[in-house]
Amino acid sequence: MEKSDNLQFDAQHIWHPYTSVANPPVLHEVISANGVRLKLADGREIIDGMSSWWSAIHGYNHPRLNQAATDQIAKMSHVMFGGLTHEPAVKLSQKLIEITDESLQYVFLADSGSVSVEVAIKMAIQHWFAQGNTNKQRLLTIRNGYHGDTFGAMSVCDPVGGMHSMFEKVLPKHLFAPAPQCRRDEDWHDEDIADFRHLIKQNHQQLAAVILEPLVQGAGGMRMYCPEYLRQVRSLCDQYGVLLIFDEIATGFGRTGSLFAYQQAGIVPDILCLGKALTGGYMTLAATLCNRKVADGIAADGNGVLMHGPTFMGNPLACNVAAASIDLLLESDWQQQVKNIEMQLQSELSVYQESNLVKDVRVKGAIGVVELNQPLDDCMDWLPGFIVEQGVWIRPFRSMIYIMPPYIISAEDLTVLTRAIGRMIAAIAAHLSSTCK
Repeated sequence: MEKSDNLQFDAQHIWHPYTSVANPPVLHEVISANGVRLKLADGREIIDGMSSWWSAIHGYNHPRLNQAATDQIAKMSHVMFGGLTHEPAVKLSQKLIEITDESLQYVFLADSGSVSVEVAIKMAIQHWFAQGNTNKQRLLTIRNGYHGDTFGAMSVCDPVGGMHSMFEKVLPKHLFAPAPQCRRDEDWHDEDIADFRHLIKQNHQQLAAVILEPLVQGAGGMRMYCPEYLRQVRSLCDQYGVLLIFDEIATGFGRTGSLFAYQQAGIVPDILCLGKALTGGYMTLAATLCNRKVADGIAADGNGVLMHGPTFMGNPLACNVAAASIDLLLESDWQQQVKNIEMQLQSELSVYQESNLVKDVRVKGAIGVVELNQPLDDCMDWLPGFIVEQGVWIRPFRSMIYIMPPYIISAEDLTVLTRAIGRMIAAIAAHLSSTCK
């Protein structure tokens, strides 16, 4: 098929994330990727500011990860995990246990980030159910959160500002506290936790767990908040006998400046969800880790069977690449790379705060966000094409223009991205001005 045929067929038959087949999105066909660049079918190369939805932390076409995939596929690409095991799954699980807190000793290898959240919710509910406490079936979380698109995960996403309000009547009803307002520990005020404290105090007998994205709320609004909030939540969970789940699918593997975001608060969850960067962006894989308290609770009825088992659980190909990706990360100077990205983003994005169109600029680790004063819905018919014309790939959503580049990006390429954001702001301002006349 010629490239024009590919795009034509796609427009007529293929659903893309959060799009309508009645009004297909503008698409750009990628034929290869290397380093931080995507090569399009029309011959153009663009710098990827999204790390393919935050996963390709090492960039594309990395020889170490290619070799890990090649080595494994020559042996076996898949074998069922029911009743069988294999070295890649053991090796990966050992590495995950080594790099997370020593209390997190049990690993469930899931298919995707959403599934890892589903598994975490099941773990929490089964923990209490197996001990005869069948009332603890609900969860407590905070507004502006996003945990995935499957039904259990949707139920703990923001019920108003999230993407799943149409499913409200069929989703389980959980509890939502206001999102934290503190940006730094120096800004901490006790009233920031007051509503959360009230909800957990009044409802702890029904609560199986609290679930949060630590420090950075991703697709729910790219919000950033202070570590003290996490410390307060951990203390309240301990006080009232509620498990704590951290969804580090977006923040794990160095994105916020520490290997895992929870480390910046000096506390540890009972259950930890990982995904996205786990395989360095090569293929889908996720993991849910838990401590002995959770595992022993699930086993308290003498059975201990965790009720989940995906067909492709523990896929050897994905596990071998993930193990290689972790080694590659740990052997690199990733802390300095992320710090350099953070400093450059702070310097180069802060100037956009002067625009009347810009509501806020915020940076955390290798995450840079420019929030505008209004949503970009009316711009999405022309904005994706404009972005590619700047030689970059950035995917705005709602009122946010943000980048989460691969850690290997050079200072020069990062400047291309930040300057493109400036041109996007100017073009959006001009568009809004012309449509308001």
